[in-house]
Amino acid sequence: MELSYAQNLEDYHLAQIFAGQKQGFYIDIGGGHPVADNVSFWFYLQGWHGLVVEPQARLAALYPHVRPRDTVLCTLVSERVGEMDFHEVERLHGFSTTVARYAEGAGEFGASFRTERKPVTTLAALCEAHQLRTIDFLKVDVEGAEAQVLRGGDWRRWRPRVVVVEAVAPGSMTPSHAEWEPLLVSQGYHFAFFDGLNRFYVADEAAELLVRFPSEKAPWNVVRHLYEFGRAPENPEHPDHLLARALVNGFLAALPTLDRGFLRSLAARREDEAAAAAWKAAEDDPDRLGAALGRIAACYDGGQLLDN
Repeated sequence: MELSYAQNLEDYHLAQIFAGQKQGFYIDIGGGHPVADNVSFWFYLQGWHGLVVEPQARLAALYPHVRPRDTVLCTLVSERVGEMDFHEVERLHGFSTTVARYAEGAGEFGASFRTERKPVTTLAALCEAHQLRTIDFLKVDVEGAEAQVLRGGDWRRWRPRVVVVEAVAPGSMTPSHAEWEPLLVSQGYHFAFFDGLNRFYVADEAAELLVRFPSEKAPWNVVRHLYEFGRAPENPEHPDHLLARALVNGFLAALPTLDRGFLRSLAARREDEAAAAAWKAAEDDPDRLGAALGRIAACYDGGQLLDN
């Protein structure tokens, strides 16, 4: 592995466990963004595919564009089928949860949240509905509701070879595995590894994988991390720098010709009051807006020739 996409080297450690396996299947409960801080994305790039559950609609909507082989469900997973409250944290999407006190804790970082009633299913119901067979790994990261997800599984019928579960409470980072580990152990899973954030378990029938687990977490610098490269157009070392630069240049060159409603939606996506105010001020005067777009585009559309 040359590049890790996960938050805590989870994909690196799993890559060692499944070394040489060209195809496989994962279930990613709490997938988050399809690329950034994502545990299963590296495996997707190797040819794997899986079932991803992400209840935040904005994030779930990205998957078909980035990972079309995956099946993505915008729902909640717990120990029963029905509906329940989901607390979606603004900006810090990794704090979104079904546990209100953890969403409230995000306020310490300056983030608010909104509560929405969402459909909920169970792990067993998901496996049944999608007629799953071999599951190489199951990852569960649902900000404090891991026990409920695991209690909703049918561990006799559907047995992931490896189970990875976030094992600390959101915010406080206090151990939380005592609430759900006995269930996994009682269903024939052996604890194999703790990376400081997640606990890894192996099914009895996949015991040969145990020897591939490290005795301790790999050094952080054993692999490069996506966040190190920053924004693609700005960093020549970014793996997609040339493509990003071409796209940015082409987009800016085309600004005056693009649909104004589309541009308005782009301006509204960033939580930047100054930028939103600049757009509104320009939009209130069509001539001013056209002039602004033209000035921006002039450096990219061949109108204004620059030395660099």
